Order: sequence, then structure tokens, then C-alpha cells
Amino acid sequence: MRLGRIGYVNCYPVYGAMDRGLVAAPATLVTGTPAELNDRLADGRLDVSVISAVAYAQRAEEYELLPDLAISSDGPVRSVLLFSRRPPEALGGARVLVSTSSRTSVQLLDLLARDRWGVAITTESAPAERADLARLAAIPHDAVLVIGDGALLLSAARAYPFVIDLGEAWKAWTGLPFVFAVWAARRVVDRGAVRDVHRALLASRKWGLQHLDVLAEGAAAATGVERARCLEYLRGLDYGLSYRHLAGLADFLRRLAAGGVVPDGTLAFLGAA
Repeated sequence: MRLGRIGYVNCYPVYGAMDRGLVAAPATLVTGTPAELNDRLADGRLDVSVISAVAYAQRAEEYELLPDLAISSDGPVRSVLLFSRRPPEALGGARVLVSTSSRTSVQLLDLLARDRWGVAITTESAPAERADLARLAAIPHDAVLVIGDGALLLSAARAYPFVIDLGEAWKAWTGLPFVFAVWAARRVVDRGAVRDVHRALLASRKWGLQHLDVLAEGAAAATGVERARCLEYLRGLDYGLSYRHLAGLADFLRRLAAGGVVPDGTLAFLGAA
């Protein structure tokens, strides 16, 4: 079994106990950006992975969702941020750089720009990981969408007059949580092995949520962002998939389906043994 994980600190609460040997990982861990994991699960290089919500919806006939497991926010997410030189309502005709590592966040930005802020923006993909931030600053742009650890660092630098948290913007618009990523398994993979992975992930998450202070120390060391800020960030994320999360996910996917971005389908979950 090959299990994908995002190399950002937002996955620490789910994988931290596995990394410390406190929960046995019944699979080989493969680390990548969200976009890389999306592609690896799609072409069979992974059996189970955390992937973007959009990537799941685009290939839902091939995947099953792992229950009660997601990366979401019910308000500010703090690591999916639009850094802008103008207010969002003034971005009409703006040149907006968007991270090549994200798909769900780019689609969310498109929805917000068109249907919430009432502006037409031109987006251009650009590498926007932590190591890319200096080069990114040299590219002419009016705004830039950055996710993950890079967003935490750029936010701390206070380099832009306007910082729009897309999780917060979605909550203000819809009143619902936003699900950025889900865990999914390829349907062709042995169900028993997938259930073993699911149980291990839930056990590891349980430890992680009880030790966010420990994980924040590691996050601070990995990113250079102060520990208190990392702890606030990890506490603000939600790793469950409740009815409210599902309502938010369904609303988002319904809006995308109306625009032909994803098929209009239902969510399919891994069944009980």
C-alpha cells in the first residue's frame, strides 16, 4: 500500500503519530504537494491519499472517500490566502498569480471573484512554494494566491496591504465550512487494506489533536513561523467530515458542476467491513 501525504504542516495532526512510530503506518508514506498527490492517485502511483476536493469530484467514479477525515475550516484557514495590492472588489482586470500546487483553492478563488466580489480576473499559474517566494516577488502581478507553509510565511512578512483568507471569505458568503482536501482510495485497491489505513489515520489523528502543542513546535522549526502562530493555525483547522462539512463540500461542488468544472454526482464513501 502507498499512502500519500501533503508535505505541509497542516498534515502534522494526521500523520504526526505515524512519524513518531506511535501508530504503525500500514503503508509506505509518499510526500508531495496537493497537485502532485492528485496526479499520483489518478495514475495509480498511490493507493490512498489526501487529495484536493476538486480532484476527488473530477474522478469520483474511480474513488471512495474515507469517512470522517478531511482538512477544512469553519472560518479562517490561515494558509489559503490571496495577497493583493487592491481590495478584492477592485481586482477587475487584475493579473493574479495562482499556485501551481493547488486546484481546489484556484477554483474557490474563481467562484469568489465572479459571484461574490463581482470582478473578472486573469489568473496565471506560478510556483508558489516556500522556496519560490523570492522569485515570485519579481513577477509583475496585482495579487497572488499562495497556499500551505508559503502562505504562513508570506502572511508573517506583511508584504501586501490586503490579505484575503479564502476560508473566511467562503464562510462569510455561505455560512458553511469549506473542505479543502479529503482522503480517498482507488476503488480497485483491496478494501481490507484500505480500512487498515483508515483506522491508522484516525488513530494517528486522535493523538495529533491531543498534542497540538508538540506539533506546533515542529511546525515552527520547519517553517520559521513563531510557535504561537503555528499553534493558532493548527487549532483553527478541522480534520473531521461531519454533516456540516459535507453540506459545505456539496455546496461548493454544486457550484462547480453548474459551471461544468466537475461532474454533477454524489459522494461515495468506503463501506464498513
